[in-house]
Amino acid sequence: MESTDTLEFGHEDRQAIYEYVERHGAVEPDDAQDHLGINPSGFRHHVAILKRDGQLEEREGTLRVTIDAGAEEEYVSESLEFHIRPARQEDLTGIVGAIRQVASEKTYIEAESVADEIDHQDTLLRHNELESRMFFVATVEDEVVGWVHLYAPELEKLSHTAELTVGVLEEYRGHGIGSHLLARGLEWAGVNGYERVYQSVPSTNEEAIAFLEEHDWATEAIREDHYKLNGHYVDEVMMAVDL
Repeated sequence: MESTDTLEFGHEDRQAIYEYVERHGAVEPDDAQDHLGINPSGFRHHVAILKRDGQLEEREGTLRVTIDAGAEEEYVSESLEFHIRPARQEDLTGIVGAIRQVASEKTYIEAESVADEIDHQDTLLRHNELESRMFFVATVEDEVVGWVHLYAPELEKLSHTAELTVGVLEEYRGHGIGSHLLARGLEWAGVNGYERVYQSVPSTNEEAIAFLEEHDWATEAIREDHYKLNGHYVDEVMMAVDL
């Protein structure tokens, strides 16, 4: 993913439009134009250029930041058909619900923090000079049943690393959904120049640790008593994989 530091907006109104859309996830053109106070003809002109340059796209009547993350993929196991695709702003509620349900079964503090953040911001995907945030979802009959999330700071000294969370609703496990989500997320990270991906989980979440180990993740460090869960101190297991 190209850093916004290298995006050539060429005009302050064009940059303002991009930043407004990026901050809100999906916006109706008239609302953006009214909020920014740009005259209608100028607004249309700048949006057309942003579309031409691949920085914005229009879908279902709303403007969104263009993030090229590949196509939807279909998978069929013995008893289940599911799809994996790049997430859209409309998936926000489903993703928050899935994360919170998974976190309620097995403590997953990093994922809970992600759910709180996107719910508070009401914006799913981000791509600006400070950060990139990407999601892929697994769906069954258009319902979100799993996710993989990547967060990457755009700071130069950290721009080679990304953080990841992944999860699948309990009733849909055992079909390879988690493995496909993890692979899709790591593929995106590799294509976009990230060299190492991290994830931290409480030591009590043995299922998540075993899943990552099966996919060649290694424990890099353990922070003793980092979490306090139900009155008990729990270690944090910090895991990573090189791409």
